[in-house]
Formats: sequence, C-alpha cells, structure tokens
Amino acid sequence: MLTSASILMRAPRQAIFETAADLSKWPEILPHYRYIHYFEKSPERNIVKMAAVRSGIPISWVSEQWIDRERCEVRFRHLKAFTKGMEVVWTFEETPDGVKVTIIHDLRFRIPALAPLADPIIGGFFIDHIAGRTLACMKEHLERPALQS
Repeated sequence: MLTSASILMRAPRQAIFETAADLSKWPEILPHYRYIHYFEKSPERNIVKMAAVRSGIPISWVSEQWIDRERCEVRFRHLKAFTKGMEVVWTFEETPDGVKVTIIHDLRFRIPALAPLADPIIGGFFIDHIAGRTLACMKEHLERPALQS
C-alpha cells in the first residue's frame, strides 16, 4: 500500500516543518488527535503512542519519529499492530504559490494475501482520511493571520 496526501500552505516553510515535527502540540491544533504519549523524547528522535479518531472510531499506534532538519523531513516508522513496519515521510517543498506539504505512507503488508482486503480499510478509510484532515487542520492553524506576523 502506497498512499500520499498533499496540500499547499501559505506560511513560512520552517514554521510548517516545526509544527509538523512538534507532536506535543498536535492534540491542541488537530481536533481529531486525542493524545500523544512520549516513551522516548529527544530533539531528533522520539518514540510515541499517537491516538486519533476517525468518524467516532478511536485508533492508536506506536511510532518512532525522526526529525531531519538538514533534509527538512519528518519521518515515522510504525512499530506495532496492523500498521507495523509502515514508513511515513513528510516533505515540505517550496513553490511559487506556497509550501507543498506531502505525507507519504508506505506499508508492505506482512501477509500479502490480505493486502486486497486491508488496503481499502487501512489505507482508504483510516490513513487517507486522517492524513487529509491533519493537513487541512494544520493549514488552517498555520495560515491564521496572528501566526503570519
């Protein structure tokens, strides 16, 4: 399963990157995120339990996060449950119209025969919806006039 979601944000690239990297603020600015619990925390690498809700359905997962300031990327690897092994990459591309923020999810199902069943549920119903909402809410937060000054 390979899926991606993108949005154009009109805010400074560094502000967008830092907002995406700072998981501790996500439940404050992303209404569909219930909590973020840190198991390990450092400036470049974290182990976290993330919890969100999709249409009233609570979900959670454990991820390792890497913050790559040199490449301006935020990366995750899911460590447990159905999405174990999934790689997630956030990129931040400057364009003439703003910053194109893209989230790519790449999951190789551990049982390939189940992929045709799992892909539309995990990818379509959960990941695509949550990633799209995350980007839209982050855009709304970052484009508020008070944050532009």
